[in-house]
Amino acid sequence: MPFAQLVIGPPGSGKSTYCNGMHQFMSAIGRKCSIVNLDPANESTTYPCALDVRKLVTLDEIMDEEGLGPNGGVMYALEELEQNIEWLEEGLSRLGQDYVIFDCPGQVELFTHHGSLRNIFLRLEKMGYRLVVIHLVDAHYITDPSKYISILLLCLRSMLQLDLPHINVLSKIDLLKQYGPLAFNLDFYTEVQDLSHLLPLLEGDARLKKYAKLNQAIVDVVDGFGLVSFETLAVEDKMSMTSLLQSVDRAGGYVFGEAEGAGDNVWTMAMRGGGGVGMSAGDVQERWVDSREAYDEFEEKERREREERERERLMEMEEEGY
Repeated sequence: MPFAQLVIGPPGSGKSTYCNGMHQFMSAIGRKCSIVNLDPANESTTYPCALDVRKLVTLDEIMDEEGLGPNGGVMYALEELEQNIEWLEEGLSRLGQDYVIFDCPGQVELFTHHGSLRNIFLRLEKMGYRLVVIHLVDAHYITDPSKYISILLLCLRSMLQLDLPHINVLSKIDLLKQYGPLAFNLDFYTEVQDLSHLLPLLEGDARLKKYAKLNQAIVDVVDGFGLVSFETLAVEDKMSMTSLLQSVDRAGGYVFGEAEGAGDNVWTMAMRGGGGVGMSAGDVQERWVDSREAYDEFEEKERREREERERERLMEMEEEGY
């Protein structure tokens, strides 16, 4: 039974960067992984692409032939893919049991209202794939109460539309500090705690005062469903990637294969153990917000010490004639 991640999120949320980073991370822990690009507007992928929707249909061709703009062109391309789903099924059949990461387009209407992407996902399920949606949103949105409310609505609507195991992720968490202080601790935002605490902040914004009743209604809707929460991600940090992949494995019911864990590093062992390296919101806040400079200095010192030990080991081997 093959497993797959469906990577969605608004433009600029870091989807392609995530796909590239997760591919490298999975390769490092011995998990065979392939990436499929479903975004016809993604003209230059930074990752090795096993299957590319642009081989079937290109955005430029659609815009020229149908007289559509970029957004309409991407929607049309997904409809074309849905109508020619056999092309995708045939390509995936060549990947065998590889763990597959699908890099999806960034137009939010594709995963909130339009039906083609959802129908494509349903066909993947019928092929036997165990799917988990990874919904990336830029972490800087939590620094503004109105933007935070907007991404809560986006995530909730996507969860209801796609109806699959779903993990919402605050990406670029390592850049959060540069956007200024948070009104609350990070766990308030990741756990989506009592949103009524946001209302005074929203009312304090002159632009939003007249929308007080609407803000209250939106808060009540999100709280009423109680579905939205967030993981965090710093894509270049191994511990952050490990923590997120463990959450994905739990959501999708991943069972480790025999080939995984060929290496003996701590990240491989963490994944085989299925736990123990997870980062709580408090850990993430301390690492990336409260004490980032101290952690950076500590990790840089460790890196230099490792390099020095490696140099000494190589010198000893040379002296011994190896």
